[in-house]
Amino acid sequence: MTKAADDPNVLAIKQTLYRVSGDSPIIHALALAAENGKQVTVLVELKARFDEENNIQWAKKLEKAGVHVIYGITGLKTHSKITLVVRHDHGQIQRFVHLGTGNYNDSTAKLYTDMGLLTSNEKIGIDATNFFNHLSGYSEKPNWHFLSTAPLDIRDTFVMLIEQEVQAHLESGNGRIIAKMNSLTDKPLILKLYEASQAGVKIDLIVRGTCCLRPGIDGVSENIRVISIVDRFLEHSRIFYFHHGGKEKFYLSSADWMTRNMEKRIEILFPIISPAIQSRIKDILELTLMDNMKAREQKPDGDYQYIERPAQKQPIQSQLYFYEMASRFFISDAE
Repeated sequence: MTKAADDPNVLAIKQTLYRVSGDSPIIHALALAAENGKQVTVLVELKARFDEENNIQWAKKLEKAGVHVIYGITGLKTHSKITLVVRHDHGQIQRFVHLGTGNYNDSTAKLYTDMGLLTSNEKIGIDATNFFNHLSGYSEKPNWHFLSTAPLDIRDTFVMLIEQEVQAHLESGNGRIIAKMNSLTDKPLILKLYEASQAGVKIDLIVRGTCCLRPGIDGVSENIRVISIVDRFLEHSRIFYFHHGGKEKFYLSSADWMTRNMEKRIEILFPIISPAIQSRIKDILELTLMDNMKAREQKPDGDYQYIERPAQKQPIQSQLYFYEMASRFFISDAE
């Protein structure tokens, strides 16, 4: 963001902000960009729980710097995490988009696990432009290339993906869904997962918090497994995988499968189309499901029990593995 603010070829920066730190480098970069003459638009959520006063203060700071601040949409809470940078280079317009599962907050970034995608994909860039135009009131409901949003169509997309997985399973017999989120409470999606289980689709759910679905019930959810991981870092990423008859589909989102997220919030669901990133995400999901140190499995009665590990079996603590992997990557990159 700081580089974009100083780049003379950058024309515009647009961003949604839900929760930022008290002395946020993001806020400083946005203010600098506006002062440097760039068109800067920020959609800020004033009703972010516990951060209302902080958000009001930095929103005023942005306005003073010349940023066009949009104070949310009536009746909806802006929970999406998206940044669009528009750049002019050699007579061409370039769009760079960041989409994430977590907040643009340097404080919580030290404590939460999240994922983000930085892309120059042209169609995702067009979707991002349409997203901001729609929220700014400059356009009607967009026709998306890749994105799905709440409250417009995100639940419909999830329902479609589950139904497609059921159909693929009936044709191939190897249906599988892996979904990772903070909470699962949305009744329509829970019922769809039950239908998929009854059709034979294998479903693994990684739900850190509230889960209203009950796994392992004969005739209802015997093909569903639910685990929760509570460890050093707060599990915060929302990841969705569908085997789709071997044509695997991967998605990330700002939204949990909760009714409030489907109907009362502005959320974004976006696909991962890079094979290399898909492979990395699948490895992360599979290793998380193998955790036998911090994972607890939900039983049919709703009780949670730590996964029993035979003495001869290798201990796997997924967060520790990811932490060490990231540390090695950081050290090698610095060298």
